[in-house]
Amino acid sequence: MQQALIDFYNNSLGGFLPKEVFVFFVSMLPLIELRGGLLISSVLGIPLWKANVICIIGNIIPIPFILLFIKAIFRFMKKHNIMKGFVEWLEKKAASKNGSVDKGEFLFLLLFVGIPLPGTGAWTGSLIASLFDFDIKKASIAIFLGLLLATAIMDIVSYGVLGSLI
Repeated sequence: MQQALIDFYNNSLGGFLPKEVFVFFVSMLPLIELRGGLLISSVLGIPLWKANVICIIGNIIPIPFILLFIKAIFRFMKKHNIMKGFVEWLEKKAASKNGSVDKGEFLFLLLFVGIPLPGTGAWTGSLIASLFDFDIKKASIAIFLGLLLATAIMDIVSYGVLGSLI
């Protein structure tokens, strides 16, 4: 698996895209985010300190746009019948859970972003914060702290556990 990733990078992108730039863009992608970026950094041999900076910055960039504009994007999508059913489903799901999250929203958001499980991360955390109308300042801080927690966990997984296997 690791060799396949190295071969993909070397054969497809290595000639014109520095590995740090590749990891930066990977860290911006939903679902993959910082977690995938750190795994790829480890495989490509990027030093841990550099990988952390690249992946954190890459993962943070989309967050303000999601927090500030996702509701307007959803309104546009519903108005123009673009994935309208999915957007309405997401909004209904959020509305039904709103009361259960309000009390501990900061800690919930921090842990949701910070614990690397499938479907969690800064993108999804930002979407939840926006749909639940969390305070944008508190949400931003919780998401950032969650990213730091995810970074620490993924550093151990990527450079500690997997690093010893490479």
